[in-house]
Amino acid sequence: MATTADIRTGLIIKLDNSLYSVVEFGQNKTARAAAKVWAKLKGVDNTRSIEHTWNSGDTIYPVRIEKKPFQFLYKDESGYNFMDNETFEQIVMEEQTIDAPQFLKDGQEVSVQINTETDQYMAVELPDKIVALVTYSEPGVKGDTATRTLKPATIETGATVMVPLFVDEGELIRVNTKTGEYIERVK
Repeated sequence: MATTADIRTGLIIKLDNSLYSVVEFGQNKTARAAAKVWAKLKGVDNTRSIEHTWNSGDTIYPVRIEKKPFQFLYKDESGYNFMDNETFEQIVMEEQTIDAPQFLKDGQEVSVQINTETDQYMAVELPDKIVALVTYSEPGVKGDTATRTLKPATIETGATVMVPLFVDEGELIRVNTKTGEYIERVK
């Protein structure tokens, strides 16, 4: 049991028999009434996104989550296949449970969230940054470097990332998986 004072970003709570992850939260204080705590929630076991408000001090029901390292194997018609690095057990996850499926590479290490109460696999988290090979990019126009001009580039996973003009085909780049933005070239 916990109270609204324990709410933090990333916390998974049980609300109306569904599991939700806290995306954003805050507190509203008024002069006469008690403070209210609000949160934007994203469904873990469903596709809903909701906002919920509690009175300050109300009870919330957090769910214990464990993160285990898994390796991405391949994608087929049944979904995305991952292997536990310790037991070599294989699991299949649906696309909506993966935070950035467009950046998955074969053999990549990911974290899988497991509900410890029910041993149910809930979500897949990629690392914050990945290194990817640029497979296609238009050549940059000479003399177009006065401003931070970007061009589209396709990386080895098939995703398109906006990169600076000096990035060419065959180069390695670092990409932020949360925002999908180019970070830097990798030597």
